[in-house]
Amino acid sequence: MARTVILGAGISGHTAALRLKRSLGKRSDHEVIVVSPNADWNWIPSNIWVGVGRMRGDQVLFPLAPIYRRKGIVFHQAKATAIHPHGDSIDPTPFVEIEYTDPARDGEVERIPYDYLVNATGPKLNFAATPGLGPEANSVSVCTASHAVDAAKQFEALVAKVRETGERQRVIVGVGHGTCTCEGAAFEYTFNVDQQLRNAGVRDKVELVYLTNEAQLGDFGVGGMVFDLQGFETTSELWTASLFRERDVKAILGAHVERVDPGVVHYELLDGTRGLLAFDFAMLLPPFRGQDLKAIDADGADITDTMFAPSGFMKVDADYSPKPFEQWNAKDWPRTYEAPGFANHFAVGIAFAPPHQISRPRTTPNGTVIAPAPPRTGMPSGIMGRTAVETIADRIKGRGKPAHEASMAEMAAACVASAGSGIRTGSAAGMTMYPVVPDHDKFRTGRSIKHTRGELGLAGHWTKALLHFMFIYKAKGRPLWWMIPE
Repeated sequence: MARTVILGAGISGHTAALRLKRSLGKRSDHEVIVVSPNADWNWIPSNIWVGVGRMRGDQVLFPLAPIYRRKGIVFHQAKATAIHPHGDSIDPTPFVEIEYTDPARDGEVERIPYDYLVNATGPKLNFAATPGLGPEANSVSVCTASHAVDAAKQFEALVAKVRETGERQRVIVGVGHGTCTCEGAAFEYTFNVDQQLRNAGVRDKVELVYLTNEAQLGDFGVGGMVFDLQGFETTSELWTASLFRERDVKAILGAHVERVDPGVVHYELLDGTRGLLAFDFAMLLPPFRGQDLKAIDADGADITDTMFAPSGFMKVDADYSPKPFEQWNAKDWPRTYEAPGFANHFAVGIAFAPPHQISRPRTTPNGTVIAPAPPRTGMPSGIMGRTAVETIADRIKGRGKPAHEASMAEMAAACVASAGSGIRTGSAAGMTMYPVVPDHDKFRTGRSIKHTRGELGLAGHWTKALLHFMFIYKAKGRPLWWMIPE
């Protein structure tokens, strides 16, 4: 019997668990165990709709335990605290230490031995990197369903205040640190706020500001895109800027938020100048770092620095050697997501350490790094989870096949970014790119013009709404769920 432990039950981890159990068979003696501190699964892409009051929090959540029970997957509501990839001095069997967050066992500690481990822990929301950032301080967030519910309440209060008093307000949406990722989510929230203000009849009373670490609009942490639009070659920068002009959204680019005081954001720009901006409502996303997960060798020595990058994300089969940004290339990105030197350990989704930025990193004259981190969510995250467990399934079954591969430098990805909801009035930017990580050896612009596209319109909103229901159906493991692609 082989035991696979999957740490995390987000898009990547949950996909991995369902795919592996289906491959091994429900009645198989091989165990699949999921460890996650959260009792519920969250379809995070729809949190932006929760955050403006267009969806309830329970519409983006469902409990994990019943799904895993039905599928024959063991579930521990707990957080992993330490990986022991070589066991201990008594027993060389690898094990992971967990601490329960389940209210019935809160604080209990347990060891779980394993044959294979998939780290899909996702990010730690590092609000602490920016003083005053986050829902426990002076801004709101849509990173979790509960954050989004709170954001909606504060947003509704702002709309009510404008209606009652007629006083002009300022809303800031964006990222709260120079190294943030998920600019796409900030983009989506910006234009859903815009639409809701228009629906409420108060848009003319609200100044809407997009504050981002992107050097240009449309960068999205992937260095921007060049694509064919009705026979003409254009860029995501021009395409995105036209939407900002149309909706009267002001943009502050290349910004690092230094701190957030009550009602005031302090920031530094790429040229080294500093500014401050008063606000009445601010939704600023935090930077990500790896979870607080240690690695310990058989003698009890801390080997966290060997297994993990300084960011806290796990090292995999990528090239982490230091070199200038200009010398990085597509081949440096991981293909199998197996941790070198630690056989049968994988890291997928946000949990793996990227070898370098996709967007060009920049440093201000004051030495502040402003560099959007590479996105590793959504479609690529699910593909990585599936790929890792395909390798594990082959090894368990003794097939002797080489590891399965899914390099982001050879992977296409689709993204549907909401610009407002509504059956007749919604819109979304539908974008595809191939590959995710640019390959300038293969393509003149780094990506295929033919397969990199962008369109904005009502059909995009219908697509995003369909994806909401389709992926929740899939995540619940409903009949034929496995036919829905990642």
